[in-house]
Amino acid sequence: MHAVSNQASHSPNPGKGWFIGLMSGTSLDGVDAVLARFSPSLGGHAGLECIAVAGHVHIPLGEPLVALLRQLNFPGHDELHLAALAENALAHCYANAVKQLCEQTGIPASSILAIGAHGQTVRHQPAPRQAPDAVLAGLGQPSDGLGRYTIQLNNPSLLAEHTGIRVVADFRRRDVAAGGQGAPLVPAFHRAMFGQPGQGVAVLNLGGIANWSLIDAEGRTLGFDSGPANTLLDGWCQLHTGAPYDKGGQWAASGKVHGGLLMHLLREGYFSLPAPKSTGVDVFSLTWLHNQLQQCASQQAPDAAPWSAADVQASLLELTAISVAQAFARYQQGQRSVGVCGGGAHNALLMQRIEHHLQLAVGETVEVVSTAAWGLPPEQVEAAAFAWLARQCLLGMPGNVPAATQAKGPRVLGAIYHA
Repeated sequence: MHAVSNQASHSPNPGKGWFIGLMSGTSLDGVDAVLARFSPSLGGHAGLECIAVAGHVHIPLGEPLVALLRQLNFPGHDELHLAALAENALAHCYANAVKQLCEQTGIPASSILAIGAHGQTVRHQPAPRQAPDAVLAGLGQPSDGLGRYTIQLNNPSLLAEHTGIRVVADFRRRDVAAGGQGAPLVPAFHRAMFGQPGQGVAVLNLGGIANWSLIDAEGRTLGFDSGPANTLLDGWCQLHTGAPYDKGGQWAASGKVHGGLLMHLLREGYFSLPAPKSTGVDVFSLTWLHNQLQQCASQQAPDAAPWSAADVQASLLELTAISVAQAFARYQQGQRSVGVCGGGAHNALLMQRIEHHLQLAVGETVEVVSTAAWGLPPEQVEAAAFAWLARQCLLGMPGNVPAATQAKGPRVLGAIYHA
């Protein structure tokens, strides 16, 4: 059994240990808020913890804010002004989520120790650009770390003001400062929640980007981003159907995988990079996809069958399934139990194709289940992770896994904004 419980214990002192985690991922489907507390697992294995979830809410960001955030993924006019507006809007949305969560659970803001607010990633450059950068050349050498950064839009001061609750934010930049990539940050939480003594397990997060946490029988953990997941699937679906996502993979199922297009997409250089590695929507975007479609079309024979929009969706789904399976096969250490979290866990066709390709890749049965089977619903995992990271910060305990981010060592992540 995994050390997870979704039944919150309302003790006479409900404020002891309560944390809220807020996560709005690159898929831009909304903000998830989880109210939880943590305690050592009764299993007796050091490093395993138990989570008690009191409540969860999901709030859409709203199309105007989503459009602005998509715009800020790329350079543009007056972007500092627009970024400041987006940060303020996010803070209001986050505060609304906190208010709804407190009302839903009956736990007042005064009983919550801290909010862990990830913010919204709009740029992620964990390594200096290969092309010459005139500005960087004038400031210093890339070896000084000046060319590496990650940007999460957030206004934790405003969030603390609106909620009256202490906020922990800016988690990723501390890892980057230590030579890491600032991502993925969830492997430490996955190990704490799902790690099993004497048994290797794997956790696959299917958010905008897919990332693996591979935990061996001794608790050693490797984590990395394998490539795109919902960011391309949702973006293409919305562009062509108007729906925010492809429910259950039904639209993809109506199309046919285009072999030539799939092989072309799989040649993307990121897939062959060694782990640990991280990526984002500034790489795997609709702009990237349109460029790939144009390149592939120009290389097709004149009499080659054209692809439909549904065929592209089917090919993108297969791209995600194959890329996560190939990455797993390359770095797995005997793990044959995979828990899937994130919005992609609700895509039945994607789950089927991932299980199929995992078994092909390793040559034996791999059990693939939603993390709900392990006690924590897939839509709650990432938000719960940032509640846990806020707790780690207040305790002065590390929140990163150097083997996942390439940081020089364990670091306490986050900055504290008092209410």
